[in-house]
Amino acid sequence: MFNEVINKSTVRSPYNKVFNWAEALPKNIILKKQIQAENLFKKIGVTFSVYNNYDVSERLIPFDLFPRILSSTEWIKIEKGIKQRSIAINAFLNDVYHRAEIIKAKIIPEKLIYNNPAYDIKMVDFNVPKNIYSPIIGTDIIRTNEIDFKVLEDNCRTPSGVSYMIENREIMMRMFPELFESLNIEAVDSYPSYLVDILKSLAPKKCKGDPKIVILTPGHLNSAYYEHSFLADLMGVELVQGSDLYVNDNITYMKTTEGPQKIDIIYRRIDDEYLDPLYYKNDSLLGVPGVINSYKTGNVNICSAPGAGLADDKAIYTFMPEIIKFYLGEEPILKNIKTWRCYDKKESKYVINNLEKLVVKEVHGSGGYGMLIGSKASKKELNIFKNKINKDPENFIAQPILELSTVPIFDKSTLSDRHVDLRPFSLIGHKKFKLVSGALTRVALKKNSLIVNSSQGGGVKDTWVLAD
Repeated sequence: MFNEVINKSTVRSPYNKVFNWAEALPKNIILKKQIQAENLFKKIGVTFSVYNNYDVSERLIPFDLFPRILSSTEWIKIEKGIKQRSIAINAFLNDVYHRAEIIKAKIIPEKLIYNNPAYDIKMVDFNVPKNIYSPIIGTDIIRTNEIDFKVLEDNCRTPSGVSYMIENREIMMRMFPELFESLNIEAVDSYPSYLVDILKSLAPKKCKGDPKIVILTPGHLNSAYYEHSFLADLMGVELVQGSDLYVNDNITYMKTTEGPQKIDIIYRRIDDEYLDPLYYKNDSLLGVPGVINSYKTGNVNICSAPGAGLADDKAIYTFMPEIIKFYLGEEPILKNIKTWRCYDKKESKYVINNLEKLVVKEVHGSGGYGMLIGSKASKKELNIFKNKINKDPENFIAQPILELSTVPIFDKSTLSDRHVDLRPFSLIGHKKFKLVSGALTRVALKKNSLIVNSSQGGGVKDTWVLAD
């Protein structure tokens, strides 16, 4: 297990000032600042929704005051790796919806593509604007030692959490301005303007003049609604629901008090199947009837493209090294975690015989649900998963139980190590790539827990990248 702050009894250089500062902070000041930060989150309304079988509840996301810090050298490697991965993902999506060369070359089994619920046959042979299917990607990264950062998964459809990255920084600057005066920390507040720039570069071919952008949300009951509203405000664009838009003669319009306004780009935060009741779920009230025809006739762009979620799939993730090499002719800068594909009989046998040493995930799962951590599972749970894998091996992958790196939290007023991961948000457009020097750090607040998801009891930290 790699401690990012203290290595071999020595404080690592990125943390020198901050660790000494944290150690010297009086306990009453720590507790006071924690209360102030929580009150600010309440005032601002930074919440997320948690769903169960009975209702939906709004919760504040737990925020820890001890920052996660990366040196400029560390960040440069992460940035290069994410850029490489983003280019490869979009090349892969463009290929599988056109010539399917990677399947013809027998790099990826065709059943993993064509039988995948995220594969959208309606997108076959459609040329998306500038060949960019997934302009916004949240890459989940873990650190295993001093030099190695590895990718845990790619979130290519509707990644969330960027609002926390920006708000975490705002809170920390209010709480501890003296730290920002003494350290050269890269800013993250340029993300909304970067996003506008990237989306405008992907305007559809029939767009004339300055592209008009909207954010399409499912509404206030969605778990990420705060983020949708937050981004719309900072981007200077309208936040709309399906009922605010309509299509006439294959042109998408927004209803306004001054009459209809033509829309060029929809940054959608709803799932594919709800986008258009004429194409997908015919009972969807969240989408816009006719918007896919508007999209396919070049009158509007939908970002991310329908079908882009194929690259989210955990079975596809296992082929990312091959995908990078096939399209770019390069070795991955950021490597994958060792992964067993349960559809392979030999690998499935190994997984079943070693469940207590592994993490098992559903290939289409997310949010920490549908997952087994073998070392923490009961015999009953292990047997249940053995049966699941035997019954439907293609639905599962397995990975070793990795010791995520640790960064301290203020546990009440005492520093205590907790496991973390990292989610940078990359933006790729027409001949453009942007990545703010910062990210969302998710932290497992429970001692010894490896689950960082907010829906499973995780929290967040501000992430600092030190400038040279």
